[in-house]
Amino acid sequence: MANSTEPQKPQNTKKNEKKGATLDTFYGAKIQNTEQTEDNIKENAPKPSKGNGNSPQTYEEFESEMTKKMEAFWEEKLEIMQKKFTHLQNQFDQTVKESQALKARIRQLEDNDRVKEQESIKQSQNTKKLEENIKYLTDKVIDLENRGRRDNLRIIGLPEKPEINTKLDMVIQDIIKENCPEILEQGGNTATDRAHRTPSTLNPQKTTPRNVIAKFQSYQTKEKILQEARKRQFRYKGMPIRVTQDLASSTLNDRKAWNMIFRKARELGLQPRISYPAKLTIYFQGKVWAFNKIEDFQLFAKKRPELCGKFDTENQRARNT
Repeated sequence: MANSTEPQKPQNTKKNEKKGATLDTFYGAKIQNTEQTEDNIKENAPKPSKGNGNSPQTYEEFESEMTKKMEAFWEEKLEIMQKKFTHLQNQFDQTVKESQALKARIRQLEDNDRVKEQESIKQSQNTKKLEENIKYLTDKVIDLENRGRRDNLRIIGLPEKPEINTKLDMVIQDIIKENCPEILEQGGNTATDRAHRTPSTLNPQKTTPRNVIAKFQSYQTKEKILQEARKRQFRYKGMPIRVTQDLASSTLNDRKAWNMIFRKARELGLQPRISYPAKLTIYFQGKVWAFNKIEDFQLFAKKRPELCGKFDTENQRARNT
């Protein structure tokens, strides 16, 4: 009965332990604290040995090996980064060089533009001087041409007939006898060096007769005939003609530009005259006024209430058309 009184050992201890281990494995290993983890690392770390080549690796050797691997890894990364940095540095240097080249090119272009602008100014000044010289020379040539025609008279409106064209010298003498015989009575020299139609060829499309140019041997006789022509209307066998001073074509065109203003000024009793080369003179308010340009006369007329609105050449042209 002694066996019955002894305390009985639990028979299921190993089973419980085994059961507990199974549960731990099923739900996951127990989380150990930091001290236990460090202890396990120290216990499991390879222990130093004298080593014969086959001995397990020591912790220091393992740490050294890992350090070398990390160093090699970072050296490789550093080398790659250095290559990329070198490539970026080269690109930056190339960009700087291109930027400097562009700046130099821009400065060169600006200098070229400045030079071209200065050359353009000089060229403009030279062109202006040339234009002034050309105008001076043109005016000089026109003046010389007008002076070369000082002994000529231009007869306008003389009929275009063969019997007249073949005997122009005799026709001119008949005009003088019919319109100013006093010149012949005074013994004036009415002889002419030549007389011709202008232009030399007849334009069939023009219905008006060509003008006749007559060059007199005596300048005084020519002036007397011209003065008489300004006083009254000349005629040839009853047909009205006009006798004027022979001038260069450009001067005649300048004089024609005054025609409308000239006729209106005559209607208003301003006693207009066209003096050499193409200057208009009028008698207004007891004074003689002279104008070289139509614009000057129009400005003058606008400032005078008596003349304002009466010399509007544009309106007159519109009415005539």
